[in-house]
Amino acid sequence: MSKSSAGEGSSSKAKAGPSQPAETSFKRKRGVFQKELQHMMYGFGDDPNPLPESVALMEDIVVEYITDLVHKAQDTGSNRGKLSVEDFLYLIRKDSPKLNRCKELLSMNEELKQARKAFETDEENLRKAFEADDDKLGSTE
Repeated sequence: MSKSSAGEGSSSKAKAGPSQPAETSFKRKRGVFQKELQHMMYGFGDDPNPLPESVALMEDIVVEYITDLVHKAQDTGSNRGKLSVEDFLYLIRKDSPKLNRCKELLSMNEELKQARKAFETDEENLRKAFEADDDKLGSTE
């Protein structure tokens, strides 16, 4: 029985193994998402100031999930040689809440881009109009 439990221990380490080399080969800055995760954890019912160990664990889980997702997206988009939004949408296509939220955020992002562009255009037109008015006033004086 001790041999089988030792074998099970090594199989669980084998599963954890692929994530370990990625972390050692890529030195990432810890605590980058600390504040955001604390707020999210509080929003989902945790203490307003969760334990630093809990936040660190959540950060590790989130970073590992995102890293895995990016690697899968790279595999999906390897034929084209670059990543696209569609690669990520393809990966989450079966998780309808995530897919719907991503589509919503993408459409909001597009609306914000258009609003910024319209604002910049309006601001530039106003500036030109004021400059033209100043030129007219300056020439009459």
